[in-house]
Amino acid sequence: MVVYRGEETIDRQGEPLHLKIHCSTKDRRTVLTPLGDLDMAGAPSLRQAVIREVGEGHNTLVIDLSAVTFIDSSGLGVIVGALRRTRSHDGELVLVCPNPELRRAFELCDLDRIFELHADLEAATSKQGSMPG
Repeated sequence: MVVYRGEETIDRQGEPLHLKIHCSTKDRRTVLTPLGDLDMAGAPSLRQAVIREVGEGHNTLVIDLSAVTFIDSSGLGVIVGALRRTRSHDGELVLVCPNPELRRAFELCDLDRIFELHADLEAATSKQGSMPG
């Protein structure tokens, strides 16, 4: 199930989706907070949320992973895709990742070299140029 600015979304078969996504705004940034597992089943929900936000002109995004309990290669791929999408629209993507197990997944794939992983939302939104090179 996706909680999206007060809306609920169901899949094509009428079943609830596996990942909830809360969408809010902080310091002129759109914050997407997935809740649950960011895996093969949940990753498409986050992808659609990113596509929707960037399509509406909100190209400065924060993905707050503090409520994600598990991430796999599908989830990591969606986050890399979100970075490409925001950059292609002259935007920015910032990540909040306080969970050491999730951080380890980024480190194993060398994605910690691409993304700066912030400990909390305040740290992620307080930096202007929070993305490395």
